[in-house]
Amino acid sequence: MDRRDVHRTESAYQQDLKRQDAAYDDKVVENGREYRIPYKMVKQVVFSNIRRDELLDLEHSARLQYRLLLMDSVLKAKVEFAKLKITVVFNPLSASNSKEKIDVDGLISFLSGEGVSIDRNHIELTDYDYYKEMYAYQFNPAVIREHPPYSYTKEQWVAMRDEWEKNSKEYEAEKVRKFHEWQDSYLRQHPELAAELGVKLGPSKLTLKEKLFGKKGANSDKGYWFHGA
Repeated sequence: MDRRDVHRTESAYQQDLKRQDAAYDDKVVENGREYRIPYKMVKQVVFSNIRRDELLDLEHSARLQYRLLLMDSVLKAKVEFAKLKITVVFNPLSASNSKEKIDVDGLISFLSGEGVSIDRNHIELTDYDYYKEMYAYQFNPAVIREHPPYSYTKEQWVAMRDEWEKNSKEYEAEKVRKFHEWQDSYLRQHPELAAELGVKLGPSKLTLKEKLFGKKGANSDKGYWFHGA
């Protein structure tokens, strides 16, 4: 008997698949490949006209936002002290996925327990496409936000960016070239290692430094071998 089977358990991923509603289509196609995502259509609720004396201050608002995010049914939360507004993206009870769920009343009850009362006349509830509005926005953005390096203004960075990127590519290419030179030199000094790795060495090429000052002996240059041979 294979003893490894005795304590073998299902992974969380496999357990989640079993819990999943058979009617729930959790697949999306991106760049011709199929992926599984945990949510499809969820809900977003905006609670406005919050009382300032209940949010207290910025620090208390930040802690409230953190406590909202600790809830498994909440995907995104934003507590805006200046605008007296709370925005929550949550997994609704009507969703057919297997994740934790909640409804607006459950969120209101939670906020009430945190000392924040909600005016039901100032609630805006809308559908929220998790894949398009959250997943794709975060992991496959249409535009990558760019910030200038420290101590440079945006105008200075725009003026110097092309030259900097060119120099950076040249530097990286030179670094790779020197590394390959070192690899070749090390293998020539250790032919037994080259044979073990199955590397065939071509004719030796002297560098400019070696042409000017001569090539060092096989045992004069010590180094460490690492990945990349």
